[in-house]
Amino acid sequence: MRIAIASGKGGTGKTIVATNLAVALAQDDHPVTFLDCDVEAPNGHIFLKPEITHCETVSVPVPEVNETLCTRCGRCGEFCQYSAVVCLGNAVLTFSDLCHGCGGCSLVCPDGAIREVPRVVGEVEWGPAGAVRFVQGRLRIGQARVPPLIRAVKTHLPQTGIAILDAPPGTSCPVVETIRDADFVLLVAEPTPFGLHDLRLAVETVRQVKIPHAVLINRANPGGRELRPYCDRVGIPILLEIPEDRRIAETYARGELAIRTVPAYAGWMRALFGRMRHEALV
Repeated sequence: MRIAIASGKGGTGKTIVATNLAVALAQDDHPVTFLDCDVEAPNGHIFLKPEITHCETVSVPVPEVNETLCTRCGRCGEFCQYSAVVCLGNAVLTFSDLCHGCGGCSLVCPDGAIREVPRVVGEVEWGPAGAVRFVQGRLRIGQARVPPLIRAVKTHLPQTGIAILDAPPGTSCPVVETIRDADFVLLVAEPTPFGLHDLRLAVETVRQVKIPHAVLINRANPGGRELRPYCDRVGIPILLEIPEDRRIAETYARGELAIRTVPAYAGWMRALFGRMRHEALV
């Protein structure tokens, strides 16, 4: 089963849930792989403390123009919908940050003046974290090509067992790239007006890709009653409400797992997995 843990906004506790769920299932002898797809700010390693044993660089192809062969016909610029190649008079400019790596500019060039060269955007690292198999991506500073790095992380998805994918926050392309192969998406939300607003956006995104999904309310408190009426109205099940608990916050601040300091947390995670599996099969 492939479970993506997502959220419409940052700071909802998505990584807390993802890491504790992975360890709780591993303690029950499930083969578990944790994939940190939040490649711009990976932090699952803070809690799982893996031993990184392997690392590989990830590159994307970008265009390079041979000025001596180029006749400035402009076909490359006409083809590129992202303006990664622009022909301005006697100059051909390339903007690798805008390139989506389709290779079309080199195909339409009648003079063979464009070739693709690799540009490193980040690294994928992996190794054991106790009984959990750990994988993470790290986007290099100054790079903007997030989806290719997420795809590289997802090449480590196991064929069997349970995969926990910690998605980036929000609803943009990196989130869609993370969840698109999931069997189930758990949306972690906080009971605030901002949390409700961003949950609505996240629900719209997940429904576009047509993946079974449900909500977990983190830091639930009597004052935050915004989420349940919305979920009831649109027919989204709430699988778990984790109460606001100072012990959990202190554990998070120390970079530790809540299941090791809050006795009830492990039971919550096991119950959550059973409910997700049931919802995925409905």
